This record gives sequence, C-alpha cells and structure tokens, in this order.
Amino acid sequence: MGPNETRRDFLQTTAAAGAAIGLTDLADAQDTGTRTGIPTRPLGRTGVNVSMICLGGWHIGSVQNRDEAVRIMHTAIDEGVTFFDNAWDYHDGGAEEIMGRALAMGNRRRRVFLMTKNCARDAAGTRQHLEDSLRRLQTDVIDLWQFHEINYDNDPDWIFERGAMRAALEAQRAGKIRFIGFTGHKSPDIHLSMLPRHQWDTVQMPVNVCDMHYRSFIRRVIPEAARREVGVIGMKSLGGGANGRGNFIAGNVCTAEEARNFALSQPIASLVVGIDSMDNLRQDIAMARRYPGLNAMQLTQLAERVRAQASDGRHERFKSTQSFDGPYHQRQHGFIE
Repeated sequence: MGPNETRRDFLQTTAAAGAAIGLTDLADAQDTGTRTGIPTRPLGRTGVNVSMICLGGWHIGSVQNRDEAVRIMHTAIDEGVTFFDNAWDYHDGGAEEIMGRALAMGNRRRRVFLMTKNCARDAAGTRQHLEDSLRRLQTDVIDLWQFHEINYDNDPDWIFERGAMRAALEAQRAGKIRFIGFTGHKSPDIHLSMLPRHQWDTVQMPVNVCDMHYRSFIRRVIPEAARREVGVIGMKSLGGGANGRGNFIAGNVCTAEEARNFALSQPIASLVVGIDSMDNLRQDIAMARRYPGLNAMQLTQLAERVRAQASDGRHERFKSTQSFDGPYHQRQHGFIE
C-alpha cells in the first residue's frame, strides 16, 4: 500500500488479506468460536495476560444501532479480543450501558478483562462514578479502573489531595476493583509526575510513530514505566480524534498498517483500537493475527521517514490543544461552563 491510501482503502486490502490467511467469517463467529485467537501479552506485574489489541469503548458507544454494537462485541470476544476499554463519561454513560448489555448475555463477562475509567478527582465523586460504572456494566467488579485524562498539570495533585486515590484504594480493598492505573494524552511531564506517587498497575498513553518526534511518551514515559514494572497500554496509534481529526493516515504520513505495527512493536501490553463497525473489527483482527513485529532498523527507518511531518505536532493536536479533552474534564478545570 502507498502512503496515500485512506482507512477505507486499507479496510478493503485487509479484508482480502484476511481471507487469504484464513480469517474467520466474522459474521458467523458467534457460532464457530475462536479459530486462531489473538496473541496475548503480560499486563505489567499484574500476573494477567491481555489480548494485544483492546476494543475501545468510545467507538463502540458511537454505534447507532445498539444491536449491531452488541454483535460486534460478541464477535470480538469469540475471535479473541478479550480486553475491553470504557470510561464513565463516554457518551454520557451510554458506552458503558451498551457494553454491560453485551457482556451480560451468555455470561460473557467472565471471558473479558474489563477496564473502565473514573473521571472524578474527589472522594465522593470517585465513589459515585464507580457505582455508576458497576451498574451500567452489570458487573460486581472492574478488572482495571484507571483515572481518566490526567491531562492538566494539577491533576496529579488533585487525585491525592481531594481524596480520589483514597476512595479508589477503599474500593480495591472492598473487592470492587482489581487493578488501578491512569491515562492521559497531553504531556509526558504530567505522566512522569504521576508515576512516582503510587505503585500503579497500568498507565495508558499515546503510542504512535509521530510521537517519536513530538513531546514523546515513547521516549520518555515508557522506559520509566518499564523500570517500575507498570503495564503500558497504548492508544491513538493512528493519531486519534473524532471524525478523522488528527488522523495522520489522512495526512499521508504512513499507512494504517505501518502505524499499527509500529505501535505494537513498542514495549506495550495492549493497544486500544477504535472499532465501530464489523469491517473495522475485521481489519484489526487480521492485523493482529499477521502482526510481524518490526526490528530496530525497521522502526528507525519508519520514524525517520515521518520526521518532517511529525516534529511540529500537527498530527497530534491532542497534546497541544483542549479540542480533544473530554467536556467533563474541561468543566472540572473551569474551561467551559
């Protein structure tokens, strides 16, 4: 594929390649079950292995046909995508509700490592967000609960000073959550401020080829997380952003498959991918099953190839603007009413 191909072109190419390597007919996967599965990786020091790709909660919550969203999730589980992402604020709780509905069917909850995120910074809000998430997801326990969008310089202080961390630890002792982590897409400095404050189980961050040249999480945060044995979860491997904003594939930087392979070749446990259709699921399953792993020379060559377009941050505006910050968090910090 040439660098000018769009995600749609890539989907068509992937579908053909998937057929060539014997990819299950995903429409019938509920009946046939997993044939080849998805490779798994250890999640830091948790003792848990998770599928190397993780179904993103925001995108599955954007599927207008709720029955189709359920069918996508059921198919993903049957095909081996058993790590599911979500957050309290995605689609005003709608993403958690539809995921809870899907997992409640056929006792599928036991087959999934379930992650969702807390948006509050105080103790009372944290407790409320957890109870909301447990109810919506129709479960008694969240496998991984992460503090969402640690994007502002004072967020690390707020988490501890306002009681959110205390409430999270209480919930963990009560058996309502198993592991605790945090996420953010703004600044490596904020992540590096957060890491020493607790023995985190996980940390989630942008992991993509453009990141190598602009406010890099790969260069600065991943080595520190590895030193602390914190499981790294990647996101925004295609640049991120709703409606294609910030998607550097559309900016002709590299192909989608190159971008995915680059991210998966980093020392991460899993990569959150946006899946909002059966075609997207087909693409990402095929990609994961044939993922070759890039060696050091290939990684360097690809990173150098994108340097000219990557080094000014044009394809990672989530690091330099508030346009990609969730409205709940913007209100929390007084940027919007």
